Amino acid sequence: MDRQILQELYHWKSNPRRKPLILNGARQVGKTWILKHFGTTCYDNVAYLNCDKEPLAANLFEDYDVHRIIRMLEVLTKTQIVAGKTLILIDELQEVPRGLHALKYFAEDAPEQHVAVAGSLLGLMLHEGENFPVGKVNILQMHPMCFTEFLKAIGEDQLSSSLRAGEWQITNTLHEKINRLLRLYLYVGGMPEAVQAYCDQVPLHEIRTIQNEILTTYINDLSKHAPKEQVIRITQVFQSIPAQIAKENKKFIFGLLKKGARAKEFEIAIQWLLDAGIVHKVCQVSKPQAPLSFYEEYDAFKLFLLDCGLLGAMNATDASEVTLTEKVFEEYNGALTEQLVLQELKCIPDLSVYYYTKPNAKQEIDFMIMVNNQAIPVEAKAGENLQAKSLKQYILENNPTKAIKTSLMPFKSNEITDNVPLYAIANYVRLMVH
Repeated sequence: MDRQILQELYHWKSNPRRKPLILNGARQVGKTWILKHFGTTCYDNVAYLNCDKEPLAANLFEDYDVHRIIRMLEVLTKTQIVAGKTLILIDELQEVPRGLHALKYFAEDAPEQHVAVAGSLLGLMLHEGENFPVGKVNILQMHPMCFTEFLKAIGEDQLSSSLRAGEWQITNTLHEKINRLLRLYLYVGGMPEAVQAYCDQVPLHEIRTIQNEILTTYINDLSKHAPKEQVIRITQVFQSIPAQIAKENKKFIFGLLKKGARAKEFEIAIQWLLDAGIVHKVCQVSKPQAPLSFYEEYDAFKLFLLDCGLLGAMNATDASEVTLTEKVFEEYNGALTEQLVLQELKCIPDLSVYYYTKPNAKQEIDFMIMVNNQAIPVEAKAGENLQAKSLKQYILENNPTKAIKTSLMPFKSNEITDNVPLYAIANYVRLMVH
């Protein structure tokens, strides 16, 4: 499966200021596969070690003598390590003590070595007192497959390429077909195991089983690592997400977790889910002005799941409801529509996403993004009705250089507001950024 993050990995390899790489992301988004593929295609060999499966890895970082560590890696992986020609790939690094901190010494004492590490729970190590090597590593975030990656995986290479290139005349001509495939993506989602199952012609109801197993794995992983007093709270937050984003006002409400619940009681649980890469947090801004980060309000936010297919599994949405009708975009107050737009935007590197609610008014902009030092509103419409009163009022009051309305309608560019099909939102914004 071709993944867009490969371009970032190529850039990392060729960067003369390269540091050891941490590939972060939730379990089963394809981190190990992509690093192995990158290693076998871009290096003479790969010295691969899975710390979870190799008992001797527990002593690998008993000290920070990098040259001793490299010699031990050669023994454990049965691979000769040659600087610049070998990719040292360490998987599940969180399973061994001092592993993360050892990356600092690779950066300082062996910068010529190409080192990449992956792990499903690396973000959680901060909670366990692990000394993070600040400034000594490069970090990339990996997400589930976006829609264009999904298209390529199922054999729709030309459609994928046209979307990536922003060939809107072509995509408008094929609009209905792409919308049908988008509904399929809403069901299957972007988790590689689910996508591969679809490619292998596994029945759709069995793909739901795969998704439910992934969801169970997430909670089980957190239960093993999180403090006992947090496990119940983590589960409560996680299980509440479908109901939270099905509300008309999608701001996270602690009262939905239990009567009288307060933010302070659950903020650590939410952080565990964020660190595990399982949820996305979108904070409100008090002013829709650049730079948006100056106006971020940490106590008002929305929580989304990392993948629309997993959200559908949590909602127990039937395949026919998703793949055969466009009503799914309007159901649950457009929850799947906002979920889709958010996760597509999150696939764009270094793009921060917020939302805006005008004080004392019924005016909410679903998402706000920064592009070329401009604050740009993004309205996620659930159907083909392009009436967006909040966005119109926002434009009158704030006079943005550009506004985005994404819906099930074909692409249409206007002086200020562009209508962007839901299936094209990530590529439209990515082309704006670049």
